[in-house]
This record gives sequence, C-alpha cells and structure tokens, in this order.
Amino acid sequence: MTRLYRLDCTAPQIEARFGLCARDDPWAGGYVAPAKFAPIITAGREFVAGPRPAGARLEPRMAPRLWGVSPPPLADDPSRRITSVRNTESPFWIGNLRNSEFRCIVPATSVMLWGSGTDYEGRRNKHWFASQSEQIFAMAGVWKDEDVPAFALITMDPQGQARAAGCRSMPLVLPDNEEARQAWLHGSWDSARKLLERPAMLSQLE
Repeated sequence: MTRLYRLDCTAPQIEARFGLCARDDPWAGGYVAPAKFAPIITAGREFVAGPRPAGARLEPRMAPRLWGVSPPPLADDPSRRITSVRNTESPFWIGNLRNSEFRCIVPATSVMLWGSGTDYEGRRNKHWFASQSEQIFAMAGVWKDEDVPAFALITMDPQGQARAAGCRSMPLVLPDNEEARQAWLHGSWDSARKLLERPAMLSQLE
C-alpha cells in the first residue's frame, strides 16, 4: 500500500511538465502523507461538484486536495481516511470513477511501497520507486467532494520491480503520453479503466 510519496519540484515545474497554465499554487516541493494537502491535476469544476458547463471542455489545471477521503458511515474506523482505491468497481467509488470530472492526475517524483519481510531492527521493509525516464510522473487518482475536497490513489497488483520486492500493491502510473492523460481526465470509464491493463513501470531506487 502507498502511504507516502514525494513531489520534489515546484508548482511552476509541475505546470511546465504537463503543459498547464501558470496559476498561484504555493507548492514548493516535499513529501506527501495521508491527511496532508498536495497538488492534483483536474479537468473538472474546481471548487463545487457538478457537471461541466454545457458544450465546454475545461482545460486541465492544478488544484490543492487532501490525501485521503472520508470513509463510509459504517466503516470500522470512521476517523481513518481512505488513501487508495483497490476495487474500482466498489459502490463507494464507481460513481466518481464513471464521472470523469472526479478523476485526477497526481504528480509525484518518487513513491514509497511496503515490501515483504523486515529489516535488522524488525521493521517492515519499505522501498522507494521512481520513473525510469521522467523526473515527474503521473499517478491516477479520484477525488470526492467533501467539506474539504480529498483524493485517493488508484492502486493495482504489483508488477515488475515492485512485485520482485514483495509489495502487495502499487499505484497506477499513467503512460507518459497525452493520449493516456486525456483518457483518464476526459474519457469514458470504459476507456479510462483500460489504462489499468498497461501501466507505466517504476524502477526501485537504491
């Protein structure tokens, strides 16, 4: 499970990387943990949930969101926020995933995943991964309209080096092309979920 990632770049660098219009986001770089704010990229309405304007295609832009959405009312621990989506067909998520307004891109420069086994002090092994080719990569996410709008990461079965390290899951990293990003932000759910079948791979850092 992903419980920590880094975004070691500034807001202007993120905007330049993904071709976004410059705005006033204050992000200066650092780590992101659950219940912390982080920049995400959305193509939906920014502050109020609802349909996009008729006949208009909103351009992707950066907006702050809290990592971790509020759990369902009957959750065992109502105070524990949900940071990842493993079952994309869950009734809790499917309405937001089918509505592309709520799908988002989560930029990152590296991500930590828990692996199997423990270290010499008995602590569970953790591994850091990053893109082989890009300093800033794009993870797939979904956000919910709450008192404080919040997002979660889409996760999947581990592949490649994440699987070799004994990780139980990994975030869905989008292929580094505009077609994949547009499919996630604007496409139908049928086209967007096909990205789960062809994720970009991450390399383990030393």
